[in-house]
Amino acid sequence: MAMFATAEGTIRYTDRFPRYRDAAFYQTVFGLRVSSLGIGTYLGGDDEAADRAYTDALIAAGEGGINFFDTAINYRNQRSERCIGAALERLQRDEIVVCTKAGFLVPGAVPMILQKDEVAGGMHCISPEFLTDQIERSRANLRVDTIDVFYLHNPETQLGFVARDVFESRIRRAFACLERLVEQLRIRRYGVATWDGFLKKGALSLPKLAEIATEEGGPEHHFRFVQLPFNLGMVEAFTGRPENGAESGGPESVLAAAARLGIAAVASATLQQARVLEHMPDTVADLLPGLAGNAQRAIQFTRSTPGISVALVGMGRREHVVENLGVAKVPPAALDDYLRFYL
Repeated sequence: MAMFATAEGTIRYTDRFPRYRDAAFYQTVFGLRVSSLGIGTYLGGDDEAADRAYTDALIAAGEGGINFFDTAINYRNQRSERCIGAALERLQRDEIVVCTKAGFLVPGAVPMILQKDEVAGGMHCISPEFLTDQIERSRANLRVDTIDVFYLHNPETQLGFVARDVFESRIRRAFACLERLVEQLRIRRYGVATWDGFLKKGALSLPKLAEIATEEGGPEHHFRFVQLPFNLGMVEAFTGRPENGAESGGPESVLAAAARLGIAAVASATLQQARVLEHMPDTVADLLPGLAGNAQRAIQFTRSTPGISVALVGMGRREHVVENLGVAKVPPAALDDYLRFYL
């Protein structure tokens, strides 16, 4: 059995859901067939009841057609990673894309080797030694040999405490470390997961990060994923023209830059913890037909966005999975229909 998600495994997986496959619910991302709806594991209590509910939801997702699992070592103090590990015992490892993150110091998971001068604000670190330690802990929590996608978690946090040149030096060392960990099959690909890092002026530049990755890993580097918020109330990644995204010779959105650079974009906060459901425009139902309820419409909006590979939704209960999978039967909106949202 493969130690990670494979093309063969994910094709085998999607072939079990022909109705979803025919409705374009799956996309090909670096040779892997992945569901355009992913399950997130951020919210919830640090208790056994939440663990049981999450594990049940993850199994339901994997058995129901969702094969993109997202977590982080700090989500519920490592408990979300462990729930994915428990769920994978019931699923085929080579069919599921497993993603996690590190950067924040987590109680009970702070290595003894940590150098204080590498920690930003007493809470965030991306040193090679720290990242290597966190990945080992995540592999154990997830019960996997290889993590499919590993993200630096909110690296822009560093910029609140160190100068730009120090930050870029730290990114360079982190990327070099992650390239080595790819060679060792501890991870397959890496990226950055951010909240406003690409949308806030003067924070992160995707072209600059890709340049550093190329310098450290060559043209076949493994910096291939970015995760950032995108929903009905936060559309800047598609419509925005951030100043720090213009290195290509003209203004471009973050999603356009990602497509140009060969980087897959994963949307977080698809429902923004249900807040987007409270302010859903009346026209959305007309523009996104065939769906039951505002949650499905919000998911459909995000996964219909050009450049978005996967829309993540936190699903801590089995019934959430069942409800949200309603989008799998309805093809994403056509481009012309989608663009009507912006007119």
